[in-house]
Amino acid sequence: MRLADLNWMEVERYLRVEDRIILVTGATEQHGYLSLFTDIKIPTALADAVAEREHVLVAPSLNFGCSDYFMEYPGTITLSGPTFDRVLTEIVQSLVTHGFRRFLIMNGHGGNALPAAIETLQEETDGMRVTWYSWWLGEAVTRIAAEIGQEPDHANWLENFLFTRVTEVPAEVKPKVALPESGPVRSVLGDGSFGGAYQVSDEVMARLFDALVDEAAALLRAL
Repeated sequence: MRLADLNWMEVERYLRVEDRIILVTGATEQHGYLSLFTDIKIPTALADAVAEREHVLVAPSLNFGCSDYFMEYPGTITLSGPTFDRVLTEIVQSLVTHGFRRFLIMNGHGGNALPAAIETLQEETDGMRVTWYSWWLGEAVTRIAAEIGQEPDHANWLENFLFTRVTEVPAEVKPKVALPESGPVRSVLGDGSFGGAYQVSDEVMARLFDALVDEAAALLRAL
């Protein structure tokens, strides 16, 4: 259930019985052979699945994150850290004003972090609770990666879902890339993947997705 599909009167009725909402944060950035929108598509798909199960609203996604290190790759769009923090904080403040109190922030990008201002807002607002969930850091990914003997990383099998593919993806395994501490990365990364298998079976990815939905739904219920 998406906020975009409701009018304001329906949201008002929702808030009479429920104060939870899911926010999606991510990035528009290079992901090798995968969609530039990978960091939005994955958490959005998870958010929609969790929302359907738990009967909660999903807010419009914040489609841009902190991706300055990938600006050598055409199509990447970045925000500065302070801009990201301010925009996300003002989104949350708006929702708090209307009566939302419990927030699951479904984050899809490693360059993003929970703004300190939201933590302060949580401390100052009665009943407000925020959970920040970066899906690739949870137990579900760790467990399934161990089961299949593959290391999860940026733009490799970990993010290669049916809905993130936009072209044919290589079948081979790319050697692990050691990123420089600073400076340009394209000369080191090449196609943009950090290394490892580009893909695993769709059955494994479906199993991973289901496990992630279970994990995120449990976090939502715990709010």
